[in-house]
Amino acid sequence: MSKEKQQTSISELGEFGLIDRLTKDIQLKNKSTIKGVGDDAAILEYGEKQIVVSSDLLTEGIHFNLMYVPLKHLGYKAVIVNLSDVCAMNAIPKQIVVNIAVSGKYSVEAIEELYSGIHMACEKYGVDLVGGDTTSSLTGLTISITVLGEIEKGNAVFRSGAKRNDLLCITGDLGGAYMGLQLLERENEVYKVDPNMQPQLAGYDYILQRQLRPEARVDIVSAFQKMGIKSNPLR
Repeated sequence: MSKEKQQTSISELGEFGLIDRLTKDIQLKNKSTIKGVGDDAAILEYGEKQIVVSSDLLTEGIHFNLMYVPLKHLGYKAVIVNLSDVCAMNAIPKQIVVNIAVSGKYSVEAIEELYSGIHMACEKYGVDLVGGDTTSSLTGLTISITVLGEIEKGNAVFRSGAKRNDLLCITGDLGGAYMGLQLLERENEVYKVDPNMQPQLAGYDYILQRQLRPEARVDIVSAFQKMGIKSNPLR
């Protein structure tokens, strides 16, 4: 009797370990593909400028909890996390494609509220919503957004660009969004014990905004361009 092949749980590898395993045999075939899997976004070359492409997936119960995340904020944040990947490559986001899978527990008005946040983010950052798809889900809500940006040739920033003795800097402050999440989780647990208890959120506006309504740092990309700061190309 043959032995069954040993199965590996996804938790053993983790997110990045799984990605590495699924993509290790990919070989790029087109000259227009400048950068593929393995960074914040892919880079494609068509004409004088390069196109930066990134996609992200948010699943209810895993990435967000609608007990304390308003749908409008969720739509806004879903766009922002994708725009940020493009900004991380030193590119400017231009278009997005939105795909959602939604269960029967959601009304049309609820989905409209979600999209009002998506439209708000597009309006603020000058990004066009150019397409997408909707389908049904057995449980919950899943949002997938693909963003396209553009950048001049030779100006892309890669994760592998940092070298020993380089000065690494961070924009904004660290930990604000995490503290906001901890606060919301705490109040959610209190609500489970006593639904009549009012949430204690006064005075915590800043960290709540960092968690529920973050912003993409397009301003930093523009500032670097004005100051003539460019990354070192890969060698």
